[in-house]
Amino acid sequence: MRRIPTGTHSNQTAVDLKVLGIRSYISEPKRGRRNWIGKSEERDAVYANRRRIRGERGKTLMRRRGLMLERPFAHCYETGGMRRIHLRGHDNILKRLLIHVGGYNLSLVLRLTIGKGTPRGLQDLAILSLAAFILLRDACAELAAALIPVRAHEEHLRISELPGTLIAR
Repeated sequence: MRRIPTGTHSNQTAVDLKVLGIRSYISEPKRGRRNWIGKSEERDAVYANRRRIRGERGKTLMRRRGLMLERPFAHCYETGGMRRIHLRGHDNILKRLLIHVGGYNLSLVLRLTIGKGTPRGLQDLAILSLAAFILLRDACAELAAALIPVRAHEEHLRISELPGTLIAR
């Protein structure tokens, strides 16, 4: 399935995709009644596209589009405040949008790899990691203490003679 850019709802686009052998699933805007007089090829291409998007696969693709494309952009524009950005110059707005969406994508990557996607989540993860390290260190110390004979001096052994110990001389 090839992604079609927004605004490509023309009859000619549907015909071109049909000629190339590409099965289109382009959502149609709400329009009034169409005039198909002398445009049978365009009509057939548009109707075939319409039949596909109303089918089960078309509905599944539209749901995926909403989940993977529309929802993240809505989040960036509304929740992230990108809808009402005030910068001079179109280039500066595009740069700001690129940084903003890059940060959003980074949060998705972090969420997939380590399970946390926000700085606050990483802070909580760091605290949990530190607590786990302390518990592991204490458990290793207890294990080491259990392996070393407690009454080594009663067995007339010096600490340097115990197996597994190194003393710098």
